Amino acid sequence: CTAAHADAAVDAAGAAAGAWRRAPAGERAGLLFRAAQELRQRRDRIAALECFEAGKPWDQADADVAEAIDFCEYYGRELLRLDAGAAVLVQSPAGEANRLTYQGKGVTAVIAPWNFPLAIPCGMTVAALAAGNPVILKPAEQTPAVAWELARALVAAGAPPGVFQLLPGLGEDVGARLVAHPDVAVIAFTGSRAVGLEINRVAATPQPGQRHLKKVVCELGGKNALIIDDDADPDQAVPAAAYSAFGYAGQKCSAASRLIVLDRVYDAIVDRLVACSREMLLGHPATAGVQVGPVIDAEAHDRVRRYVADAPRQGTILLGDQAVPDTGWFVAPTIVAVDDPAAPVATEEIFGPVLTVLRARDFDHALELANGTDYALTAGLFSRSPAHLRQAAAELRAGNVYLNRHITGAVVGRQPFGGYGMSGIGSKAGGPDYLHQLLDPRVSTENTLRQGFAPD
Repeated sequence: CTAAHADAAVDAAGAAAGAWRRAPAGERAGLLFRAAQELRQRRDRIAALECFEAGKPWDQADADVAEAIDFCEYYGRELLRLDAGAAVLVQSPAGEANRLTYQGKGVTAVIAPWNFPLAIPCGMTVAALAAGNPVILKPAEQTPAVAWELARALVAAGAPPGVFQLLPGLGEDVGARLVAHPDVAVIAFTGSRAVGLEINRVAATPQPGQRHLKKVVCELGGKNALIIDDDADPDQAVPAAAYSAFGYAGQKCSAASRLIVLDRVYDAIVDRLVACSREMLLGHPATAGVQVGPVIDAEAHDRVRRYVADAPRQGTILLGDQAVPDTGWFVAPTIVAVDDPAAPVATEEIFGPVLTVLRARDFDHALELANGTDYALTAGLFSRSPAHLRQAAAELRAGNVYLNRHITGAVVGRQPFGGYGMSGIGSKAGGPDYLHQLLDPRVSTENTLRQGFAPD
């Protein structure tokens, strides 16, 4: 698609916006519940497609489809909860009737990533639809076929014409036009920090004919730290660290990219981590048991390999010599020990299977290292100390803090997901606040002490 297609899609969405905004909450929620059922019926097909289009290992591809279904069910029920409770959220003294209601903000552009090619675009899309907003979905260039499966599900579920539209195309063409279009009211984006900052800059400048301030919801990634305390159970901590760092080749915004180990156990933990990571099965993602597949494309392969090539100048490579398949964009899981926490490999988001290991003098120093980043998405701690667990929960700078478990794999409704700092703006996906940012609250006040009588 082109920028001209984007303009046409915004016109169609604008024409459908009024009727969809006024549609009863039950009707909008029903669309989401039916879409969930459509996705259930094609769960295996879509997961298989993710293996080949996104290079996602089978178990994680299936989990991605399950998460998309969860988003449909969750936001549908959240909408019904909001609708049922709106009438009693404000006070109405005698002689006055006050009512708080919510309505959709308007045309919503969803600009989606490739790493969770169904779950993330589905979550952003169906939340906006539930809120009464028509949606234009611009999927990632790498995964348009998976996005088409979402489109099929929504159309089969009964999405009215203009209420949902799919615009596969380049970000610099279709995405840029949607962001700047004066009739787009909401932009929901998940992707890189650089693109997210540019979206915020453009959206903050009103265009000729624009009658609203654009609402931007951005999730921009992280440089996530996992701490291993000196009393942690290595049998629990080491496999979780390896999985958090190298599952799906580290291509998750929540992935562990920095491991911080207390000095007393540093050598023992690192030795076990290297051995554990070396045994992770790397190969074609459709093969049973594969944990590390390829990175997404040639550009990602080149970027990750540049970081790996430069790593010896910043620290010591402890792992990275494993054999990889002859074809495909594969990078072996790589572990780099560094002394300087400001080294590029320890501060920049690589988005690949590269884990930096740092040594902490004591627990306070470990927290200091963990918080020494512009990002604030996920973080974690393995410890047997209740005091340290409480301190980490209170002081780790992250939107999602995981204690004694891996730091990826948030579940809708259980671990609402999202960060702050340079990790994004907006309420947590899969949580009770998410729909509010896509809605405009309105209050109507009526004086019920009528003067005289007005017949019907």
